[in-house]
Amino acid sequence: MPKSYSEQEREYITKRLKEEAAACMAQYGIRRTTVDEIVKRVNIPKGTFYLFYKSKELLLFDVIQEQHENVNRQLFQAISEIAHSDFSADKLTDLIFDFYKMTEDMPILKQLDANEVELLVRKLPREIVKEHFQDDTDTIEKMFSLLPIKKEADIKVISAAFHAIYYATLHKSEIGEEKYDEALRALIYGIVIQFI
Repeated sequence: MPKSYSEQEREYITKRLKEEAAACMAQYGIRRTTVDEIVKRVNIPKGTFYLFYKSKELLLFDVIQEQHENVNRQLFQAISEIAHSDFSADKLTDLIFDFYKMTEDMPILKQLDANEVELLVRKLPREIVKEHFQDDTDTIEKMFSLLPIKKEADIKVISAAFHAIYYATLHKSEIGEEKYDEALRALIYGIVIQFI
């Protein structure tokens, strides 16, 4: 019979699982992060892991999702600030560009490449992936509601365009690092001027 945990114990174990999953992902990437390594670091039996998460991928997604939500909160705050000041397409482009560059330097996200992301998405339940993309669209809509956007602008298209840029960032070496930053900024600016 599985051990029952108090609410406090559950919170602590969940927190530790996320911390160690983040450390493993930053060190090994998604593919080489294992449940065995995580439970060894948290000092719990492997069976206990499955009381908290049905799979390694769901835990790793939770960790990435927390990072993603933190970046979104910071970006929302920054957009809110420029929306109430001297706003321009160039300033918004620079702001979004800086956030893409910031995510490149985050230890967890730095390890991710196109193959790792594709592997994770492939192993997640479809409804979780769909919910994630809908949350992203809702977040972008909330952010851009602060800005003077064109009435005919389609938030789903804007969201998809920014997703496309994110996936392009996973191919930095193939794009060419020498002109990558200029290309990234040009892509962002191209989107921004179409809806502002």
